[in-house]
Amino acid sequence: MELMIPLKNQPGLPYYSQIYTYIKNEIVKGNLRPADRLPSTRQLAEHLKVSRSTTQMAYEQLLSEGYIESVPCRGYFVLKIDGLIHTGQENKSQFSFFTDPIEGTGRKKDWSVDFSPRGIDLCNFPFNAWRRISKNTLIDDNREMFAAGDPQGEYLFREAIRSYLHSARGVNCVPEQIIVGAGSEYLLMLLSQILGRDRIIAMENPTYRQAYRVFNSLQYKVVPVDMDQSGMDVRVLEKSGADIAYIMPSHQYPTGIIMPVKRRQELLAWAYEREDRYLIEDDYDSEFRYKGKPIPALQGMDDRDRVIYCGTFSKSIAPAIRVSYVVLPRPLCRIYQKRISFYASTVSRIDQNILYQFMSEGHYERHLNRMRAVYKAKHDLLTAGLKSFEDQFTIEGEHAGLHLLLTDRKGRSEEELVAKAEAKNVKVYGLSGYFIHKEHNKYPPTVIIGFANLTETQIQTGIALLKEAWSVNGSKEGML
Repeated sequence: MELMIPLKNQPGLPYYSQIYTYIKNEIVKGNLRPADRLPSTRQLAEHLKVSRSTTQMAYEQLLSEGYIESVPCRGYFVLKIDGLIHTGQENKSQFSFFTDPIEGTGRKKDWSVDFSPRGIDLCNFPFNAWRRISKNTLIDDNREMFAAGDPQGEYLFREAIRSYLHSARGVNCVPEQIIVGAGSEYLLMLLSQILGRDRIIAMENPTYRQAYRVFNSLQYKVVPVDMDQSGMDVRVLEKSGADIAYIMPSHQYPTGIIMPVKRRQELLAWAYEREDRYLIEDDYDSEFRYKGKPIPALQGMDDRDRVIYCGTFSKSIAPAIRVSYVVLPRPLCRIYQKRISFYASTVSRIDQNILYQFMSEGHYERHLNRMRAVYKAKHDLLTAGLKSFEDQFTIEGEHAGLHLLLTDRKGRSEEELVAKAEAKNVKVYGLSGYFIHKEHNKYPPTVIIGFANLTETQIQTGIALLKEAWSVNGSKEGML
């Protein structure tokens, strides 16, 4: 078979990626059928006038994702993909599942480029591995999977989480301290039953608005605490009257601040001053760091059981998985057992077993490694494209996470920047929307630009359109 692949010389879009995308789309659309034989890497390289390593990289990616198979002494063949979960974006972009705290529910407009900080890349999701594990879970009519399970979550799954947290995040715990739940919102509501309602909760300002909404709906008094370059200001926290502090030390959302050791020690010292004080550590996207080693969790520094550690699979796997977990300090575990251990688990045993096998068979670690590479490529492309913006903006948050912050230097308002981008059909997000009370916003005009759910081509297009919108010098450069 001869493949007519239209290769284009585009900056940031290598040939192997174009070959991979073309073949993948042809398989998804049915133009390449199961058992169709593909040309060898050597034949395809000669036909397209590219190096053999280029075609090999494309085939290796297709092999790893299960679109093709390699048969010894015969060649490469298209695999049957009936039942593949389509994202609806195979021909254009990674689909973005998100509910943005600024926009409300869902997307209101079909933007040319949406720099959402909440999206993730789903095109690289290991569908074949997930599908195989899902089938194997039920292949023997395993009736136990449909019975009520452990209220805290299945023990083997909690052990897998414990092992991962210890090796990857430096968290010290045992499975008995872990509670699995369907989403962080549910676990925060469960936590309120353990901590009691007579509490004052301090939150970084700006912060993750969804957590604030949960606390507010539970009728907690929530006090915003200003941050400096190291994170939550402990002096302001001391004066707030709070006995609970909700923090994101490894990568603060949305500012991207990475809390240094000294500030972590100061917050632990604050918690140790009184018996009833706790820190809630939200470690929502610690897996994605692009410079230096991963930052260990604050919980690993705590030797007096004052840190409540919260994590989720939503960013690292997919939002629709809806599986999160909380690691309780031992005193709170005892309260949990006495008061609310009768609450049934909100995650089915089937889903827990799938995730357990996904982790224990090594798929989760491989997926994280692959996504770090994918996100780093997009991150590097975006930061390189934003170099020409540096005379008009200060760019921050570039070493971790899935978004960057651009702070205006020219005296323009946040509203003006957002409106000018929208005039070019590009969506960016104002930092002001992440403050508990907007009147507390002391930051200069700043917009947030996410990149996880965009293709490299969309990132380049978005940069070019923002250059025009904000009259950045050389606005015509990089136009596609």
